Amino acid sequence: MGYQKVNMVLERGFYSKENINWVYQSHQKFLIGLRLNLNYVKEVLEQESDNLQLWSNLDPQFGTYGICRSIEWEYTQDRHRKGDVLIEKRRTYLHLFYNDEKAAKDRADQNELYTQLYYELTHNERKDYHAKDYAKYFDVVEIPKRGIKVTAKEDVMKAEIRNYGYFAMLSNDVRDPFEALCLYRSKDIVEKGFGNLKDRLNFRRMQVSSELALDGKLFVGFIALIYLSHLKKKMQEAKLFDRWTLQGVLDEVDLIEVFQAPEVGKVIGEVTKKQKELFQSLGITPPLLQILGT
Repeated sequence: MGYQKVNMVLERGFYSKENINWVYQSHQKFLIGLRLNLNYVKEVLEQESDNLQLWSNLDPQFGTYGICRSIEWEYTQDRHRKGDVLIEKRRTYLHLFYNDEKAAKDRADQNELYTQLYYELTHNERKDYHAKDYAKYFDVVEIPKRGIKVTAKEDVMKAEIRNYGYFAMLSNDVRDPFEALCLYRSKDIVEKGFGNLKDRLNFRRMQVSSELALDGKLFVGFIALIYLSHLKKKMQEAKLFDRWTLQGVLDEVDLIEVFQAPEVGKVIGEVTKKQKELFQSLGITPPLLQILGT
């Protein structure tokens, strides 16, 4: 496509040793989410869990603690022409994070799962897609004339608790944990923005009569995502995320009324003091109230 430098930002579902080796072999820069059950992640997290939650490692903008540790990635490449396997060490950056709100959400979600699994087991309403979870979190014993006895595997549940609120990323380029977090969340902004295109802008059904109209609609959606990404960047520069969310900013300015008058043109309604301050923080001149006849 003509791009000279590409930084790949990937969900943890794309993680595999083969994929990371391929990215290295392709000389690409990457940032990827990681599962906490990977051995090298567990090892570093166990060493750094106390340090991770120190105030000096907190970024107030994100409300998240973060650290970066340099590790060695064991790079392997099958060299078919030479008939051997190249094995090298590559410097890689492991980013570890902890967030209190995520910890509370993880606990609530996991408890909800336990309750659902227990109900399905005790009421004989097992679901095939929960088969592995039943075996992982509960012991089920058949008792003659009494039915079944379901007992929680508390050791397994305690192990789950230790991971509440933590998440991890891996990069061969980004060294600062909060720069990595910013890049990763920028991907989320685009994904959520695309979700808004499908839901709020009716992109689930294109409802167009020609291929040209379809191209135009997709182009408008693409431009909208660029604006979302730029707005997020400006909010970060102005440190607005301490007080606002991206959706909150959009909702606030959405209250400004704009309509067309046949003889006057565009008419802008009242702009509140809060909205003016918001525009100024973003480096934008606030729109002026226009009254018909003036």
